[in-house]
Amino acid sequence: MPITRIKLEARERQVLAPYAQLSAETRGRAHAEPPPEWRTGFQRDRDRVIHSRAFRRLEYKTQVFLNGTGDHLRTRLTHTIEVAAISRNIARALQLNEDLAETIALAHDLGHSPFGHTGETTLDRLMRKHGGFDHNRQSMRVVDQLEQKYPRFAGLNLSWEVREGLAKHQTDFTAPPGSPPAPLRQPSLEAQIANLADEITYYSHDLDDGLDCGLLDEKQLLREVEVWSAAARKVRRVFGALPDESRRYYTIREIIDQQVTDVVTTTEAAIQAAGVDSADAVRACAKPLVRYSPKRRKANLQLRTFLYRNLYYNPAVAGPNNRAAKMLGEVFNYLLTHPKETPVAVRRRSRKEGWERAVCDHIAGMTDRYCIHEHQRLFGLSVAP
Repeated sequence: MPITRIKLEARERQVLAPYAQLSAETRGRAHAEPPPEWRTGFQRDRDRVIHSRAFRRLEYKTQVFLNGTGDHLRTRLTHTIEVAAISRNIARALQLNEDLAETIALAHDLGHSPFGHTGETTLDRLMRKHGGFDHNRQSMRVVDQLEQKYPRFAGLNLSWEVREGLAKHQTDFTAPPGSPPAPLRQPSLEAQIANLADEITYYSHDLDDGLDCGLLDEKQLLREVEVWSAAARKVRRVFGALPDESRRYYTIREIIDQQVTDVVTTTEAAIQAAGVDSADAVRACAKPLVRYSPKRRKANLQLRTFLYRNLYYNPAVAGPNNRAAKMLGEVFNYLLTHPKETPVAVRRRSRKEGWERAVCDHIAGMTDRYCIHEHQRLFGLSVAP
């Protein structure tokens, strides 16, 4: 017999921890819809995210290295898929709702601008007098307003718990519109997992991309970064001498495994110490329960400092990103004074929230290559270095 939603929800009640967020106990959606027949509500949400236009555009948005500069370098899409995989693994280990954690992870960067964090900083500066720009808030705008696929509502009409996770992502928690009056100090454990899995992913894989491009040096990592040296020692102890590619791969793999193991064991202890017995008891906690151990957090701070000094601020990375962000700013300023150069949908949206926000939405939704093409179309020249 086929597995129906009712059976899937019953399975969740049988196998998930009491403090997991059950799909059957969702606070619902902004717009009422008949429930799916063969999926849980969170599985429906995951499919809606994957089938969104914003998700497809992530393939051509910068992660660290300007999109298109290397065939094997991460894009915003591959980063997102990796975050989702790690989120599922941690959620499974803690007997939490894998579908919810994965969905939040898949949606967490839908609002990211072209050209990575440099592009985000540029848009925020340009929008300073009009509410600013933050990719987390923009992800909420994408799923609540900007996707236009369904005949009866704007956005994707995602479950409250998914939107809760997007509202929390790397910001002080502000409950999304439509939240119940009960005090909410933290989001669900599944949302906390997606937030930390993002950090695990980009630290480890930025190391990988930096090494692949020759901007980072293994010998320097061994001397200066405990996270790397501990993983490298274990790989050498288990496998002996390895070819360069295998050695780097297994070292990165070991870093991720150590990070995940630390989060799982530390979080399990925190959950037990807090004595939570429901998803809402988690939300009432003063501090997040999904966390690193103090030792691992200190080691990650050392890794973060190393990456900023040697990779993110490296001229080979920062230079192209800064030039591209300048290009983004020139397109933005041009469109502000030339509304007929924008699609009809942008002009229509401006009637509700103002011209600056409508142009910001349009720019934020661009891929790297589309923004570059727009600049060439409007100005006929590439941006000056």
